[in-house]
Amino acid sequence: MLIDKLFVIMKYIIMSIWCLLIFICIGWIFLASLSTTSDIFDGKLLNSGINFKNYYKAFVNNRVGIYFLNSIIYSSVSVIGLVLLCSPAAYAIARIDFKLNDILKRIFVLAMGVPGIMIVIPLFGIAATLKLINNRFILILVYIAMHIPFTIFFLISFFKNIPHTFEEAAAIDGCSPFRAFWNIMFPLASPGIVTVSIFNFISIWNEYFTALIFANKTNLRPLSIGLFSMIQSMKYTNDFSGMFATVIIVLVPTIVIYIILSKKIISNITAGGINE
Repeated sequence: MLIDKLFVIMKYIIMSIWCLLIFICIGWIFLASLSTTSDIFDGKLLNSGINFKNYYKAFVNNRVGIYFLNSIIYSSVSVIGLVLLCSPAAYAIARIDFKLNDILKRIFVLAMGVPGIMIVIPLFGIAATLKLINNRFILILVYIAMHIPFTIFFLISFFKNIPHTFEEAAAIDGCSPFRAFWNIMFPLASPGIVTVSIFNFISIWNEYFTALIFANKTNLRPLSIGLFSMIQSMKYTNDFSGMFATVIIVLVPTIVIYIILSKKIISNITAGGINE
C-alpha cells in the first residue's frame, strides 16, 4: 500500500515538473515575442518595452496572415470532410452485421500503424503524374485519406454504445435508415464526433512533412511550413522577435481549443469506452 502511494506521489511530482518546464518555455517565448531582437540576445526581455509591432511584422512582412489562413482552410475543410465520410462508415461497421465487418475493423487498425511518411512519397508520384501538385484540393484530399482509419476506429465505439431502441422507434415511425442516421444517430454520436474532430484539427494544424511535399508555392503553405521558412531566413534577417511572435501565433489556436474543450474531450473519450 505504501509503495502504491509513493508511486502515485512520484507520478504527480514528475508531471508537475514537466508542466512547470513547459509553462516556463512557453512563457519565455511569449515574452521574447514582445521584446526586440537585441533584448533577446542581451538576456533582458522587455527591456525596451512591449513591442506588439512584432506581431504586425509577422502578419504583414513575413506572410504569416496567408499561412494562417491556409492552415485554417486545410484543417477546417479536412475535418468537415472526415466527419461526412467517416461517420456513416463507422455507423455501418458498428451497427450492421455483415461478413466483412471484422475484416474491415482489422484493416483500419492495421492502417493506423502505417507511418504516414511511407505513403506520402508514392502519393506524390501519383499526384505529379496527374499534375495536381501545388493544389489545395490534393493536400486536403491527402489529409482526409491519412486520417480516415483513426477517425473510423474512434467513432465505432460511440455508435456501438447507442441503444438500438432509437433505430427501432425510427423504423416504426416510417423513418428510412438514411434519415434515421442523419436525424437521430448522428446527433447522438456528437460527443465522439466533436472529440475526434478536435484531434484531427490539431493534428492537421501541426502537420509539416505532407505540406512540405505537396505545397511548394508560398501562397499555399500552412503555418508549419511558414515557420520553418522564417527560421531558415534568420541567418539573413536576424528578426528573432518576429520569429517568436510567429511561434505564438502557431500555438494559440491549439492551446485555446485545449483550454476550452479539455474537460469535454476527456469526458467524451471516457463515455466512448463505456459499454452499453
